[in-house]
Amino acid sequence: MPVKTILILTSAHLCRNPRVVKEATTLGRAGYAVTVLSVSSHARFEQIDLELMKGLPFRRVTLDYTGSTRWSRLTDFAQRGMTWGARLLYRILRIESAQMLGPASALLRRARAFPADLTIVHTEIPIWAAQQLIRDGRRVAVDVEDWYSEDLLFADRRGRPIRLLRQAEAFVLNHATFAFATSRSMADALVGAFQCPRPLVVRNVFPLQPTPRPTLPAAKGPPSFIWFSQTIGPGRGLELLLSAWMKTTRPSQLFLLGDARPGFGESLRNRLPPALRANLHFIPPVTPEKLPAKLAEFDIGLALEPRHPVNRNITITNKLFQYFNAGLAVIATDTAGQREVMEAAPGTGLLVQAHETTRLAQQLDDLLGDPGRLQGMQRAARAAAERTFCWERESSVLLEAVARSLGRKP
Repeated sequence: MPVKTILILTSAHLCRNPRVVKEATTLGRAGYAVTVLSVSSHARFEQIDLELMKGLPFRRVTLDYTGSTRWSRLTDFAQRGMTWGARLLYRILRIESAQMLGPASALLRRARAFPADLTIVHTEIPIWAAQQLIRDGRRVAVDVEDWYSEDLLFADRRGRPIRLLRQAEAFVLNHATFAFATSRSMADALVGAFQCPRPLVVRNVFPLQPTPRPTLPAAKGPPSFIWFSQTIGPGRGLELLLSAWMKTTRPSQLFLLGDARPGFGESLRNRLPPALRANLHFIPPVTPEKLPAKLAEFDIGLALEPRHPVNRNITITNKLFQYFNAGLAVIATDTAGQREVMEAAPGTGLLVQAHETTRLAQQLDDLLGDPGRLQGMQRAARAAAERTFCWERESSVLLEAVARSLGRKP
């Protein structure tokens, strides 16, 4: 039987799209010929991607806008000009186009030129392109990592083609071979909005790391909190956290890992009383393969998602499962997605109200003052990862769906 070919489309760098890497690696090791078509737009991320690819069982092809040749510079300039023009047209005439999001036409052309038995799309531009590929007669699946037409704060949504994204989501979810969502809450919401077949749930879990926090020597000094994301910026629950943290009476350290938006780190520090500012630390981003070990250096993981926009409420972010994997106690706000997980994994941490600080400060103090309880939560979190929330278990949903769609035995 000939090897089945799979094309995975994403408009993000692999180092910023771990779900694509897990998916492509799993399918490659299962015997499929997998190619990931992505967009390379940032030189630093491109270098990380090249290191990340070493030893992985799939091929990577890029629309490269980071090269140093004259042709690549001209291509990058032309692409940026087209995107700028599309956004200007929207501001003047309110005409939406996928080019507002980036190299939509170029990605579609490249995907059409690549024959595949199955195409799996991730992120915004590929979901738009999936409409055209389905109309071409291609077998297409969609992985809804985020509900893009219901994402981002109001200020960031004003220049985005929301109506176009929603139309693309509706079409693809109703015509795809199969679809994935990151939580039961998201799957239910998509069915309610688009009357589509219910997506399969594949959570953003990770392969089990070998050295979680409970296996390491006890840390010196006061307990430490860790929060991480690609970007340290507004609308991510950090303002809520600092309002509660400054009310705590027991000593602790707070670490934020990621790229801070200009001026935002300083604005956070200025919120704190002078005596507490030295306990707030910023850590630059680390590569994906180093992140699990880095997280295990801390004690308590913070998953402070707000309930708005809608996407934030119903998805389950990577960080919650990374904390379980690392064996950290978890402080999670009570979004619909995070409630799913915390109720399925009792004893792993605290589920707290998303907009309340006085009660949160007391809860943090109680936990900081009870080392035995904290260690019990850490052990429970790692056990939950081993028992349920790990890629070793979750990947079976992916493999079975792909096998069914291609007429293979799972």
